Amino acid sequence: MKKRLLACLLTLSMVAVTVTGCGKAKDQDNSQTSTETTPTTAVESGTTTEPATAEPSKYQTTYGSKMFDDVTITVELFDRSNAPEGSTITDNRWTEYVQQEMKKVGINVEFVTVGRWDEVTKMQTMMASGTAPDITLTYTYAYAEQYLNDGGIWDLSEFINADDQATNMKAYLGEDVLNIGKTQDNQLYGIVAKRATTAKSNLFIRKDWLDKLNLTVPTTPDELYNVLYAMKYSNPDAKNSTIGAIISNAWNMKLAFSQLAGNEKEAAISFGDDAIGDYYDPGNREYYRFMNKLYNDGLLNKEYYTMTDDNFKSYIATGDVAFFESSVNFAVDVMRGSLLKTLQENVPDADIVSIQPLKNAFDGKQYSASYASGGLIAFCPLTADADKVEACMTYLDWQCTQDGGFTLYHGIEGEHFNYDADGVPVVIDATFNATDKDWIRADLFVVGNQGYFNSVDDFNACTSKEAPGYEDHVVANYQNALTGTLVSDTTYTSPSTPDLLTDIGLVRDEYTVASVTCSKDEFDATYDDYMAKLKAAGIQTIIDERTEYYNKVYGN
Repeated sequence: MKKRLLACLLTLSMVAVTVTGCGKAKDQDNSQTSTETTPTTAVESGTTTEPATAEPSKYQTTYGSKMFDDVTITVELFDRSNAPEGSTITDNRWTEYVQQEMKKVGINVEFVTVGRWDEVTKMQTMMASGTAPDITLTYTYAYAEQYLNDGGIWDLSEFINADDQATNMKAYLGEDVLNIGKTQDNQLYGIVAKRATTAKSNLFIRKDWLDKLNLTVPTTPDELYNVLYAMKYSNPDAKNSTIGAIISNAWNMKLAFSQLAGNEKEAAISFGDDAIGDYYDPGNREYYRFMNKLYNDGLLNKEYYTMTDDNFKSYIATGDVAFFESSVNFAVDVMRGSLLKTLQENVPDADIVSIQPLKNAFDGKQYSASYASGGLIAFCPLTADADKVEACMTYLDWQCTQDGGFTLYHGIEGEHFNYDADGVPVVIDATFNATDKDWIRADLFVVGNQGYFNSVDDFNACTSKEAPGYEDHVVANYQNALTGTLVSDTTYTSPSTPDLLTDIGLVRDEYTVASVTCSKDEFDATYDDYMAKLKAAGIQTIIDERTEYYNKVYGN
């Protein structure tokens, strides 16, 4: 989000604190075997943070500032069904480490597992039944804000705002990120995780097939269609199962057709939810028309809309996909299974590379979707009493320390990594790390999306070292993901969004499938029906509210 927009959202003044990120911490000892460690009270071990007020606040949420009386908190933990043999999602070396460190301040941590891809429906069920964990997670801010408006979760302000509260959290997350979790009247409905990078999405293609067919990298939607057609129907390696394209996330593909991406205010109004963009941006119709063409010409997976994440990865790893869009670095990310490495074990000369965003069909410019500076949000249901919430905020504060988040994500010096001359943690054995910690690290570390880092440069330096043999792929992936004009997600939630979101989502889910899978001659009628159903579900109210808000931000 642009600085001008952030300026309109920031209302809280906090004390600036220097943070150590990916680089080496002074006198850092990450040993997990020590039982004599004194709880740290600042981001960097060995330092202390003095309270700014003579009288301590009612709730003490800086880790180490209070000894709790054996308080037990429940914490949501995403389950990706990827625990290695000998471990479970809740019983492993790293959950034990969390419990060990929190017991030093009298807090017991119990984990409640939720399937990663069922998190919204599971959250809604648990909130409705009063069984949600004391720390509940979601990526959909509107739901969290709705729970606050409905009186179902805590306003966390009284646990965070004072100078002596959550000092590590404030230092690590920073003012901008903390403010994302606030309502317009400054109620704090959740703690938002800081993103290590705003890079969001890559377009991936089989480079070996490009080379074999003497094709050049596509730069426009029309060129992409021609390349996919050749890879599917003129490819000597093609099999009956060969798929032209799988679009699991259409962030950059939609921007290749957007008519509003070049206008900062209009793009802000349009972005936030797929249905809003579909209704407000006339270019989205042409995106769906393109997808419909791919589908009817046999170039799009026929069951793409019901595909599980495991099936998607399997298609890639077995060499059945020519092109796909997914999360940045998806093809070589060790956390997602090192898919290219697996593919090359089956097909040694195979290669998957990312390409730059396609040139927009209307203005010829390149646009890349990017994340806002915040990731998932953690909130506390009212079923947790004040003592538990105080302990929950202390737990999140600990995660913002070197002994907390840094260790959970990077591991232990000498075992998982060594520092290079620039102070960058360099992986010792990626295969060992993958089964020892990497499979769970991102889900345990809930105050940072994509890891414990202080800067994007730190993130890029560290991440490229985590995929031995694919360093160049990683660097190119993150560069391509931030090419051209960046169109960022918005964190603004209009007043009516929480009430209308569910009904609009049902319409969107039905018609985004129908618009792609209908016959070509039925497309316009189907899309017109989609627009009518969105209007009936109240989407114009959200558009009006967003327009009013962004008119104030950018001017009429």
